[in-house]
Amino acid sequence: MCGFVGFADSKIDIDKVKTINDMMDTIIHRGPDSGDFFTDDRVALGFRRLSIIDLSDEGSQPMYNEDKSIVLVFNGEIYNFQEIREDLKNKGHIFKCHSDSEVIVHGYEEYGVDILQKVRGMFAFAIWDMKNDKMFFARDFFGIKPLYYTQNTTDNSLIFGSEIKSFLKQPAFKKELNKDALKPYLTFQYSVMDETFFKGVYKLKPGHYMIYQNGKLDIKRYWDVDYNEKENSLEYYKEKIKDTLRESVAYHKISDVKVGSFLSGGIDSSYITALLMPNKTFSVGFKDYEGIFNETNLAGELSEILDIENYKELVNADQCFDMLPTIQYHMDEPQSNLSSVPLYFLAQLASKHVTVVLSGEGADEIFGGYVWYQKSANLEKYEKIPFGIRHSLSNLCKSLPQNKITNFLVKGGQRIEEKFIGQAKVFEESDALNVLRDEYKKGPSVGDITKKVYDNIQGKDDITKMQYLDLHLWLPGDILLKADKMSMAHSIELRVPFLDKEVMAMAGEIPGNLRVNDIDTKYALRQASKEVLPDEWANREKVGFPVPMRHWLKEEKYYNLVKEMFTSDLAKEFFNTDELERYLNEHYTGQHNYARYIWTVYVFLVWYKKFFVEL
Repeated sequence: MCGFVGFADSKIDIDKVKTINDMMDTIIHRGPDSGDFFTDDRVALGFRRLSIIDLSDEGSQPMYNEDKSIVLVFNGEIYNFQEIREDLKNKGHIFKCHSDSEVIVHGYEEYGVDILQKVRGMFAFAIWDMKNDKMFFARDFFGIKPLYYTQNTTDNSLIFGSEIKSFLKQPAFKKELNKDALKPYLTFQYSVMDETFFKGVYKLKPGHYMIYQNGKLDIKRYWDVDYNEKENSLEYYKEKIKDTLRESVAYHKISDVKVGSFLSGGIDSSYITALLMPNKTFSVGFKDYEGIFNETNLAGELSEILDIENYKELVNADQCFDMLPTIQYHMDEPQSNLSSVPLYFLAQLASKHVTVVLSGEGADEIFGGYVWYQKSANLEKYEKIPFGIRHSLSNLCKSLPQNKITNFLVKGGQRIEEKFIGQAKVFEESDALNVLRDEYKKGPSVGDITKKVYDNIQGKDDITKMQYLDLHLWLPGDILLKADKMSMAHSIELRVPFLDKEVMAMAGEIPGNLRVNDIDTKYALRQASKEVLPDEWANREKVGFPVPMRHWLKEEKYYNLVKEMFTSDLAKEFFNTDELERYLNEHYTGQHNYARYIWTVYVFLVWYKKFFVEL
C-alpha cells in the first residue's frame, strides 16, 4: 500500500525534481517508509512506500524492467502475484525482487493491457512506456484504490496521482471549484460524478484503463460485474461461498508485516475475522451511548469466543468535531457519510498495533445485504395490483401533501429506476434546489446520473439492478473511498476480501431468492457463515456504523458551532442561509430530524474552507 504522483508534458519552466518531491510530501502519510522519483524530458513520477511485501530496498519504486524502458508506480496489492511471477519467469523474464509490484512491470511487457485480465487484487498504477512513447494507467475492478487525473493546467500537461491534494503543488494546476458537483452531492452525500469537486479533475472509473499518448487520453473498460444466475440448491451455494471466501482471505492475509482486522457486531467483519483468525481485532464506539451507537461490546464478545485480543476505543462529540477538518482534508472531496468519522479513529487505533487490516466492505453490495433490497410485506401485496393502475396512482399522489400513505403510493407505482438512487439519499432534489444559490443549481439531476448505470443492466430483476447501481456508485464513491482515505491517513493498509473478482464471479451466479428473500437479506452468505460464527452473529440485522449526530446537534455547544458556519459569508456564497438556519433551528427544537441535511452542508463548508481558503 503506497501512493504515487506524477505529471507529463509540462511546458512551463519548473524545477521537476523539486516539484515532484513537493507533490510526494503531500501524500507521505500513504507511504512513510521511503520515497523515490523518476524524471526525464517527458515525465515525472513520484512514489511513497508503505512496506508490506518484500521489505527490502529492492521492492522500492519507481520500478523498472531490465533495460529501464518501462517505469512503474503502483499502489495496492496483487494477491496472485506468485502464480503470475512463475508464469513470467517461464517466459524468460528476469525478476530482481520478490515484490508483487514487479509482476505488473513484466506482465505489461509480456501481455500489454491484457495483464489486467490476469491479476487478482486491488490496484491503481501508472506505467511510462518509453519505447512506445505512451503512458498506461489502470484502476482495479471495484475501485478500491483511487486514481485521479487532470489536464486542467496552464500548459495542457497531464497531472495524476493517488490524491488530489498533491496536484496543488504542481505550478501548472488550475485550482477551481466544480460548481456542478454541489447539487448532486447534497442528495448522494458523496462526489458522485466522474469529474470531482475540482474542475477538470477526474476519477478513473473502476474496471477501466487509460492510455495517454500525443497529449490525448483514451479510456476503456476492461471489466464489469456480471450477474449470471444459475439454479442450484442453497447447500451448493453455501459450499461455494465458504470455499471461495476461505481462498480470498488466504490471499488477502499474505504479508510481511502484522495483520489484524476491523470488527463490529455485524456479520461481514465477523465472518472475515473468523476466517482470518488474526491476533488482534479493533473496534470503535461512542461514549455515553449504548446499544445502537456502541457495538464494541459485541465485538469484544466475539473476539473472546474466538480467543482473539480485542482493542476498542470510545470517542466523543468533541473529538469528532475537532478532527472533521483533518478528516475532510484526507478525503480530498466533501463526503458526509457519518461513518467516516469513527473510521478515522478506528484506523488510528489499529495503526498502533498492525500495518495491515482486513475489513468487511463489499459484502452487502455483492451478496444483497441492504434493507432497501428487501420488499416490505405491504409492498409485496400492493404490487399484485397491475402496474398501470399503480403508476397512475403514483402520479396523482405526487401532487398531494407528503405523508406515509402518499409516499407509499408514489413509490409503489414507480419502477426501480425511478425510486432507487443507491444506499445514500440525503436531500430531496427539490430541497437541494431550494437551498442552493442559482449558480450552483446547474449540476446534473439525480436521474441523469443513475440512468447511465441502469442502462447497462436492463432486463434484470430489481434486486440485481439495485446491487449493480450500488456497486458502481455507492461502493466506489463512498464506502471504498473513505476506507482508503481514512486508513491511509494513519499509514495502514486496508484489505477487503469480499471485493475479489473470483468472489464476485461466484456471487453473480447466486439466484436472487438466495440473496434476498422474505426471511432475510444476504441469505446465502448468512447460512454459509454459520460454519464459523455463532447464530447470533450470523443472523444479526445490519446496523452499519451509526453516529449519534442527531443527538449532538441538539446540544447547545454544537448547535452554536454549526450556526456560526451557516451564517458566515462563506455559507452565503453557496446557500440560502435562511433555509439553513431553519433546518438547524427546527432540528434543535425537536420539530424535525434534519441531522443529515445539516451535516451534509456543514461538511461541504468545512471542506471548502480547508481547500479553498486555508490552502
